[in-house]
Amino acid sequence: MSEEGPASDAWAKACAEDLAAEKARRRAESGQPPTSAADELRKLVDVVADKLSGMQSPLFGAAASGMVQQVRAAVEPVIERNPEVFDHLAAAGSELLAAYRSAVEGHERRWTSPPEENQGPTERIDLD
Repeated sequence: MSEEGPASDAWAKACAEDLAAEKARRRAESGQPPTSAADELRKLVDVVADKLSGMQSPLFGAAASGMVQQVRAAVEPVIERNPEVFDHLAAAGSELLAAYRSAVEGHERRWTSPPEENQGPTERIDLD
């Protein structure tokens, strides 16, 4: 039995609210305040930089160090000037994911429903 329209929207909204509440509960337990997408990008750049600088390869180590500095020099000013842009991008990514999920669920319903529900009027041809 498939849910359509307001019922499926209510279900998606309830799931999103539950997920947000669970994330907030876990943050509260761990003592971490909510972070913005810009802060998360900074953390990602820092982690990648640490991993690259920790590589022991003589060829890649020197190149990685220069590359890390270039990435930081390019990312930091953008983050400083436009931190809200990253929140909007994160929200847009979530919306795209929701649209993709909806499209896939529609196809799955068509693929898994009995054949008589997928087809319009048919004509039976007797070959005897």
